[in-house]
Amino acid sequence: MRMIIPHAPIAANLVIDWGNTMVKTGWFNGSTLLDVRRYNSPDALFAHLAERPPMPVIVSSTSQSAEGIKDRLAALGSDVWVLDGLTPVPIGNTYDTPHTLGADRVAAAVGAMVLFPDKDCLVLDLGTCLTADFVDKSGVFQGGLISPGLRMRFRSMHEQTARLPLIDFDPDEPSWEWPVLTAKNTRQAMQSGVVNGLVFEMNGIIDIYRQERPETVVVLCGGDASSFESRLKGPIFAVPELVLFGLNRILRYNVENLQADTPDVNA
Repeated sequence: MRMIIPHAPIAANLVIDWGNTMVKTGWFNGSTLLDVRRYNSPDALFAHLAERPPMPVIVSSTSQSAEGIKDRLAALGSDVWVLDGLTPVPIGNTYDTPHTLGADRVAAAVGAMVLFPDKDCLVLDLGTCLTADFVDKSGVFQGGLISPGLRMRFRSMHEQTARLPLIDFDPDEPSWEWPVLTAKNTRQAMQSGVVNGLVFEMNGIIDIYRQERPETVVVLCGGDASSFESRLKGPIFAVPELVLFGLNRILRYNVENLQADTPDVNA
């Protein structure tokens, strides 16, 4: 099942998902996502923001210095939050080391809670790494796992061996076909091992959670998610903008607490 997000030109609040390969932004009016944009470089983002200064902003970054981002945004006259281990969030957290928990994982968990309240949710985020995180129906992040992502697996095989080539994976190529299990040459065997292996891994994770909690909602996001959606055991909710929804809820939570002058960190 794919959730369709409407677009519109203007919104008040801005959320920024600063990943390893691209910058993704969402403009929100309250809880409604109005506009999604992607930028190949930070400079392209800030050139756009100079023409369209936002009001409150929150940034989740896995690749850039938080303080550097905050300074550049503050120079535009915006109130800025950078999501880290100390940022108040509207969910509970049982993670043993919350200060090491990735901001994207937190935001995706909050996004699942926003879209599927009072439901046990398994969040599969297929980006640079595959993460599988569980947030229970009471809104508590219980933890999860981190595994190498698609391109990381291809690169690892190439870099850690003497003769295996570096394989490009581009399912948008017209000639690309899903790899068969019984491959007939080395390149195809590598493709089959990585691509089918990821499917088996994710379906295995889904099976275990559904055995323990049959009503678990499975939410899929991340840059490579669309290539795997049809191969996973349904029902699956594909929400490409899940992290943006979570960031917006965290931003609103912090703005509301600031306005009320009651910064309660316990959701």
